[in-house]
Amino acid sequence: MPRSSRVPIVQVDAFTAVPFGGNPAAVCVTDAPLEESWMKSVAMEMNLSETAFLHPQDDGFALRWFTPAIEVALCGHATLASAHVLWQDGHLPVGKQARFYTKSGLLTADLVADSDGWIELDFPAKKSEPADAPPQLLEALGIDAVYVGRNQFDYLVEVQSEEQLRAITPDHTQLRKLPVRGVIVTSRSDAYDFVSRFFAPGSGIDEDPVTGSAHTALTPYWAAKLGKTEMRAFQASKRGGQLRVRLDGDRVKMAGQAVTVLRGELLV
Repeated sequence: MPRSSRVPIVQVDAFTAVPFGGNPAAVCVTDAPLEESWMKSVAMEMNLSETAFLHPQDDGFALRWFTPAIEVALCGHATLASAHVLWQDGHLPVGKQARFYTKSGLLTADLVADSDGWIELDFPAKKSEPADAPPQLLEALGIDAVYVGRNQFDYLVEVQSEEQLRAITPDHTQLRKLPVRGVIVTSRSDAYDFVSRFFAPGSGIDEDPVTGSAHTALTPYWAAKLGKTEMRAFQASKRGGQLRVRLDGDRVKMAGQAVTVLRGELLV
């Protein structure tokens, strides 16, 4: 990249309509692909759970996501943030579907009509299968589990109550040793259909504020347990975030809001 380059960067809080809530993501939209080493350096510098990089491709945009430590194959909140930036900054006409080419295939985002800015993402469902819990998993969480499952990315653990879920203070050193991206912990809720938390110290994030990709596993799991395909969800991190999720065959439709909190330029 030329030394004189200036790359715009936008920070967006996703899965919230309130600044400083939800999950922050940085978004860089450029005309052409960027060097992977540079993207990794930027993600480390931003030190957010994810930084998204986009450039035009075919009838949409190539999209890659990086944590401060690694590149990830699927990220919901940074995809939501990316769609928000594309429409807000005029890279894409408002109302036109955002199409993203990613390591998880084609993902799309649409503005929900008459919905106060809600954006619906279309992601592949990532169902979990029952699994034996490795000894350090439940020990690190300090809980007894109602259910333990696993998919290609994460462990999924159901606990007895929302109170128990909110009280978890995990041993991140132990969780970091697990051979997965992260650990989803979930329970029923009085105010929502279900609540969750997501821990991913092995991916460079001790606790993620709101995790869209985790809901690709949570949605089919709770749809089967509750006998319904449309649900309201809350991720009970310190920042917190709300989602509307819908199971549609082997796809998960998840909707959230987003708000821009910061604009700047990367000086290269």
